[in-house]
Amino acid sequence: MPPAPSPSPSARHGLGLGLAAYLLWGLLPLYFPLLEPAGAVEIIAHRIVWSLVFCLLAIALTRTWHTLAQVLRRPRTLALLAAAAVLVAINWLTFVHGVLTGHAVDAALGYYINPLLTVALAVVVLGERLRPAQWCALALGLSAVVVLSVGTGRLPWVALVLATSFALYGLIKNRVGRQVPALTSLAVETAVLAPVALTYLLMLGGAGAFGAHGVGMDVALAVSGVVTAVPLLLFGAAARRLPLSVLGMLQYLAPTMQLVIGVLVLTEPMPAVRWWGFALVWCALVLLSLDGVRAGRRARRPAPDGDRLPEAPLEGQVGPWADPSVGPGAGSR
Repeated sequence: MPPAPSPSPSARHGLGLGLAAYLLWGLLPLYFPLLEPAGAVEIIAHRIVWSLVFCLLAIALTRTWHTLAQVLRRPRTLALLAAAAVLVAINWLTFVHGVLTGHAVDAALGYYINPLLTVALAVVVLGERLRPAQWCALALGLSAVVVLSVGTGRLPWVALVLATSFALYGLIKNRVGRQVPALTSLAVETAVLAPVALTYLLMLGGAGAFGAHGVGMDVALAVSGVVTAVPLLLFGAAARRLPLSVLGMLQYLAPTMQLVIGVLVLTEPMPAVRWWGFALVWCALVLLSLDGVRAGRRARRPAPDGDRLPEAPLEGQVGPWADPSVGPGAGSR
């Protein structure tokens, strides 16, 4: 048997970029508590404004104003990105609120179950036909939510809102297509949200954290724009160099880090029933991943007698939408 070909320099570079992106996303539960006493809404308002500033500076440096202008001339694309902006605001606010109120573990759960919810949306919205293994994965995911709800006496709403908002965000970005780069997309989305964010910050006035707790706090709030945009740009660069199946595996790094941080650093409680719930989700994800790999191999195998094999939906993708611009940080964290 000939030795397996070694990864190309481009693939190795892409892997490093992808790891860097997911590591940064995974560390976010350590960053947002540093911004207290600012509340979740104030943090998100600053994140929107400073992300827009960073994006505009990056567009100026890369001289890609023409790309932004093309998007602004397309009403349908603008409408879709405006809808995506609303979802990203919900996602960001839920994540920050979860971290600041002792629900970082629930936030991690949300990003674990996101691929499962995305598959469910593919059935409901796109009319996809799922394979038996995918149905089993969805059943395991639903069982996990039931176990967690009954065992803890409350619905894991942070996880469900995060997963739902990001899955819907991915669906919308899939409709937008790949012609809108991640940087341009984030610029438009934050521009849509900026008037509301600026109005809120102006209404806060002296009651806000900015300007009231020293230069360190002001810098930390401004850095939220960098924290938002840089991982997204790293992910976009990685997506151009790596197979989507590899990115699909890397996506679990961030919620795993968030889970570890939530349990070991933020000391959130993890009774046995929560471990059982997470175990069911992990089993569902393993089943979904193995099924995707198997379907991908079948799709690449030549069909006998010239017959074309049926296309396997949702295979080898970063979520079912197969759009590299829809990274977890594009609309989340």
